[in-house]
Amino acid sequence: MIYSSINHDFAAAFYPQVLKDALEFLKSTDFSQYENGKYYPVEGSDQFINVKHMTTKQVEDAKPETHAKYLDIQFLFKGKERMGIVMADGSHSVMEDKLEEKDVIFYKDLKGETFINMNEGDYCIFFPTDLHRPGCERDGQSEITKVLYKINVDLLK
Repeated sequence: MIYSSINHDFAAAFYPQVLKDALEFLKSTDFSQYENGKYYPVEGSDQFINVKHMTTKQVEDAKPETHAKYLDIQFLFKGKERMGIVMADGSHSVMEDKLEEKDVIFYKDLKGETFINMNEGDYCIFFPTDLHRPGCERDGQSEITKVLYKINVDLLK
């Protein structure tokens, strides 16, 4: 997992080009003009974004998840939230497996979960080994705009 901000990300210079391009797209795009939905910033289906205008949830109502085919850049365009994280070590109970149709597995009862406070401009890059619980409340419910930038892991090879 990588946690940083597009507002002052000095380490991004060391990222693979596909991640640099994705972060530049996130930094230069006004997502307030986007409706909820799926968009393709790059030709083809190996990269896409999901824009979500949503309300944060209580931790117990937010589903922990992981992905296999796509890495997940979770970018907070507007608002504030908390996100839970923990390494996938095989000890977590699967609640729902939708890898085949949606590239996601949902989990229950995470052990050793840590939380990150996200502010506008912050992002986390989650790899297939990272379980994450997005969209959690921070100081009560709030309206947020999140952009999920998905990149096929094969593009990192």
